[in-house]
Amino acid sequence: MENIREQEEHKIVEEKITITIDGRDYKVPKGICVLEAAQMVNIEIPNLCYLKDINEVGTCRVCVVEIEGSRTLQAACVYPVREGLNIRTNTARVRRARKTAVKLLLSEHHRECTTCKRNLNCELQNVADNLGIRNIPFTGERKDDMFYDNNPAIERDYNKCINCRRCMAICNKIQECYVYSPLNRGLNTLISPAFKKDLNEVTCITCGQCVIACPTASLTEKEHIQEVWNAISDPDKHVVVQTAPSIQVTMGEPFGMPIGSFVAGKLVAALKRIGFDRVFATDVTADLTIMEETSELIERLLHFPEKLPLLSSCCPGWVKFAEHFYPEFLPHLSTTKSPHEMCGALSKTWYAKKYGIDPGKIVNVGIMPCTAKKYEAARPEMESDGYRNVDYILTTRELSRMIREVGLDFPNLPDEEYDEPFDQYSGAGMIFGATGGLFEAVLRTAHKLLTGEEMPVPGYEDNHVESGLKFGKVTLADKTLRIAIAHGTGNAKKALERFKNGEQKIDYMEVMACPGGCVGGGGQPILGSRDHKYISLDYRHNRADALFNIERGKKIRRSHENPRIKQIYEEFLGEPLSAISKKYLHTSYIPRGQHPYLEQEPLYKGYNEIN
Repeated sequence: MENIREQEEHKIVEEKITITIDGRDYKVPKGICVLEAAQMVNIEIPNLCYLKDINEVGTCRVCVVEIEGSRTLQAACVYPVREGLNIRTNTARVRRARKTAVKLLLSEHHRECTTCKRNLNCELQNVADNLGIRNIPFTGERKDDMFYDNNPAIERDYNKCINCRRCMAICNKIQECYVYSPLNRGLNTLISPAFKKDLNEVTCITCGQCVIACPTASLTEKEHIQEVWNAISDPDKHVVVQTAPSIQVTMGEPFGMPIGSFVAGKLVAALKRIGFDRVFATDVTADLTIMEETSELIERLLHFPEKLPLLSSCCPGWVKFAEHFYPEFLPHLSTTKSPHEMCGALSKTWYAKKYGIDPGKIVNVGIMPCTAKKYEAARPEMESDGYRNVDYILTTRELSRMIREVGLDFPNLPDEEYDEPFDQYSGAGMIFGATGGLFEAVLRTAHKLLTGEEMPVPGYEDNHVESGLKFGKVTLADKTLRIAIAHGTGNAKKALERFKNGEQKIDYMEVMACPGGCVGGGGQPILGSRDHKYISLDYRHNRADALFNIERGKKIRRSHENPRIKQIYEEFLGEPLSAISKKYLHTSYIPRGQHPYLEQEPLYKGYNEIN
């Protein structure tokens, strides 16, 4: 593989300057803001609107500090440091101003904290507690700005919005979907889709990055916990659950375990104790996705080069982005379903027949890192023989609530194994959960299919993408494959535009809608206030590194070597791209354009019918 990693920018030695914070002198890099400087020396300045490099606007006024020589308090998140700057972060004036700002926010906030999804992990709640706020003296008229829950993936409660603009910044600057903007002025300001439309009426791709960014519960995943409990309690239902690859390194975080802890065995144990009849690894059908998508790539590469580039299709947020913004590229999307939809389809066909279970009694539940998976499960195309492939999707956060509800001590659970027949998976299926992993998995199998020989599993790390967009070349047999890897749909947009303009040739492109891939999905654990805002994307890298490090120790590292994959093809599918494979493992897409709500109406009717 050549040039997969872009040339890093030349690193220059940071120029240091001396500033004074609360009477002590510190050396800090020139050009950073006061908030960053304070954080570097372990002084926490409360804030709500700030997201490093994404939303630095100073709107909440919670991070104000005193600057010597300035008559007014300054927002620390937008005030740059300079040589000799003298800063006071904890004077009576500063504390009084911060409390007033937060009290004003709370005066309009619907404070159902004990029943809120973000209770104990709400940044507004944490800041109010840290500031010692015990009463709200402002008792003006409270607005009722409605609650929107028609979208199958994301709920919007305007009564808990603090107008921090973080959702807008993520959506506009990182994802480039431009769903949110400020409406009205003054006290009537709302951060909302145009004309206050619901998210299912605009170009929202349901990726959930706005949910991760939101400091309160104004944006949350649509919860399906009770529906799953009802299915588990129904003696007439056979309830199977599947877990996505990335969940294995994130599920420990809500229970205080270090970022990147590998908890697959504890995860299986928790799900069995909750009451699921079978616990499956989606990694198995990730291997199956690799088999089908790689075969599709080789078919186009050898026989239909006019259909190149082939664009990956395992990420539903990316698929919806393409449907909205790049419908001309839909013929280039791989037709393979995502791994969890493949697992759902096989559970109600091959698995049902193999174990003599009525498919009408099977309920398939997916534990996913992604809010967009909820949307994907609702798509009318995602059914097999009249049955929904996947009935319910729970995010990592929802499962953590279920685990707490039954009182399990997750970190101390003994490890247990996944159930047959979705129990054995390769390292290639596992690294599906991090950006760059899909490409590496496809490369391993493509080499075998093209040459008949096994390639050494590369020890390089260049494809483990940390920046958002990479281009490179791979030689397979006598073919040169020009590839692109993008995470974050804004980066996918850059790649597609360069291809359209003739600036970049691409034969195969892996896209993950969320920064970092599934490890950074919109359904993953939301870190606490301080960590989430200061370490930026680093925690996603830690999760991804954990997956790749664990994968290196697996005996089977190629999808085509997985004995379960061989069994599925022998007993049911025949071979990749067979008629049966195309019937159950492949799908189609819908051009949606910029005004999607009329086209989407049948989708949401279908979703309501299955619930």
